[in-house]
Amino acid sequence: MLAVRVGRTVLHNVNCKGLSETKNVMFSMYTNGCTLNVTYRSSSRLMSTTPTEQVVIRIPKPMLDRIEKTRQVKRRTNSKVPVIKPGRLLIKSKNPQLNQSAGFTLGKFEETRLCSRGWKHSRSFGDYFTINSTQTMPPFITECEPSDSDPSGSATFNTFQIHQGLVEILRRENIIHPTSVQRKVIPKLLRGHNVLCAAETGSGKTLTYLLPIIHDLQEKKEIDNDANTHTVVLVPSRELAEQVAMVARMLGQEFNLTVKVLGGGMGVGNIKAAFTRGQPDVLVTTPGALLKAMWRNYVDLSKLRYFVVDEADTMFDPSFSGMLERILLNTDVASTVSETRGLSPKAQLVLVGATFPEGVGELLSKVTDLGSVLTIKSQRLHHLMPHVKQTFVKVKGADKLLELNHALKKVEQEQAGVLVFCNSASTVNWLGFALEELGVRHVRLQGAMPAAMREGIFQNFQKGLVDVLVCTDIASRGLDTQRVKLIVNYDFPVSHTDYIHRAGRVGRAGGQAEGEVLSFVTHKWDVEMVQKIETAARRRACLPGMESEIHQPSPKPDDDQNL
Repeated sequence: MLAVRVGRTVLHNVNCKGLSETKNVMFSMYTNGCTLNVTYRSSSRLMSTTPTEQVVIRIPKPMLDRIEKTRQVKRRTNSKVPVIKPGRLLIKSKNPQLNQSAGFTLGKFEETRLCSRGWKHSRSFGDYFTINSTQTMPPFITECEPSDSDPSGSATFNTFQIHQGLVEILRRENIIHPTSVQRKVIPKLLRGHNVLCAAETGSGKTLTYLLPIIHDLQEKKEIDNDANTHTVVLVPSRELAEQVAMVARMLGQEFNLTVKVLGGGMGVGNIKAAFTRGQPDVLVTTPGALLKAMWRNYVDLSKLRYFVVDEADTMFDPSFSGMLERILLNTDVASTVSETRGLSPKAQLVLVGATFPEGVGELLSKVTDLGSVLTIKSQRLHHLMPHVKQTFVKVKGADKLLELNHALKKVEQEQAGVLVFCNSASTVNWLGFALEELGVRHVRLQGAMPAAMREGIFQNFQKGLVDVLVCTDIASRGLDTQRVKLIVNYDFPVSHTDYIHRAGRVGRAGGQAEGEVLSFVTHKWDVEMVQKIETAARRRACLPGMESEIHQPSPKPDDDQNL
């Protein structure tokens, strides 16, 4: 027998019976997490030793250090503070061992134990987990920071030195204190800067750009009452255009400012009729309708002072970017602050969105200096909303309808709004017929409907005439849904951006105090997105793969060098 001894500890015994006189014996032993490779050269002298004799083989010091290091790591792992603590939970799972306390944040390099880890397996159907809300107030209200002009951090709209009539209008609407994004952006717009504002949904971005615009227009109108269009607000849908126009009319009614809407689906005759009484001070429009008006010279943009792109991430999407580029190339956009002032001012550019738009640098570099665009991002950009409860359920496709009906029954008595999102218009129609058979009163909203019909449907939902709206992502961008308390992702969204926008329909400024998002997870590709969302929640980090900066466009190759 051969004994390998480390210090006073015998680690391994090897039977040396039958060894020849000159052979080398090489063996491995596993101890304390380390594998020791030991070579022993046999000899006739060893073979003649008595069975009680032991040969001591010395282990090199680096290997001993490695063993000791492994022991220390194990001790630290065993004494590690558990992620489950008494009190409030951030992650609540069907398996209590996977819960995570609200007072615990997973480290950047720490291994994650995900509730959704095995959800690609068919046995996981019926599993679920919840990301609980960790605060009652939205972050865009609670993160108001003290400034030089307001050390207490409780600023009012008087802080911006805007027209007192605007402050009074807001007071009548019970809007007293600005949100954090309004505190950061409004002063920059009043000074004439081009601004890209990226902030979470429901943080009051519409008021953020309309307040300084209306303030400036009423001052200019008192000096020179010219009949030109001074502001264009570009939005992706007719529903959002009507909503923005309603806010603009509320703010401009006391200053005799005219606001007009050009929505998608309008014919040339209707567009022409919109300008029969002259040019509006504020024009809220979709890209297609604006291009029609520009081609026929119905609208004059030569005196434009403000060009606003709302829901910028959608407007820079390939489905809109071509039209947006043609419009911007026909607009004289300012490159410096000084160009927005003077006798012949150029248009001040304002980009607003809940997520950072991709490809913005490539397009803006064609119309203005990228250095002139101030990028203002909220602290919680691309993060999950901490004031909204979010539940994920692994469910079979055939069982989703029953799960949806059960969820609708739970909120039926509260008379709160419910948005049910689907990924296609065909699913919206099918689900609508299925809900009718179950006796659930609802309306449907999808892009294949005529624009006028869509507008009426959404207005009925906003007024509370019906509580359940089954829709596609057309209802996830910018629409004001303050009465909504529950979001149901009947089909899981295809991107993190879509998830953020859908979830942003609840927990809005001035809306329901509590909100919840319920997501049905069915396919394997859904599971991959859920795992990224759960990891971001456990680490208190932003969702991966989201743009956060304006990138300079890459230089185009020189054709002469390629020859």
